Amino acid sequence: MKVKIMQRSVYHKYAEVEIEVPNDIKDKDVLEYLQENEELFVDKIDKACSEAPFEYGSCGVDEYDGMNERGDSECRYDIVGKNYGGHL
Repeated sequence: MKVKIMQRSVYHKYAEVEIEVPNDIKDKDVLEYLQENEELFVDKIDKACSEAPFEYGSCGVDEYDGMNERGDSECRYDIVGKNYGGHL
């Protein structure tokens, strides 16, 4: 007799990097600036994520401030020192 044993485990990675944005950009325009200048952070966040450890659990949803979208991946920004940010 054969018995099949199955297990599904959920793991996620979380990483963050900081970049400089010109001081003359208004908070409401930071998203547009980041979208137009992805080269400032894309490689850095990819590297940081690849080096981050796998964490067992719930895909990271609700474990990090603002990271609450269901799905395979999520990216957001927060202006350091201010209560302002959003999803990229």
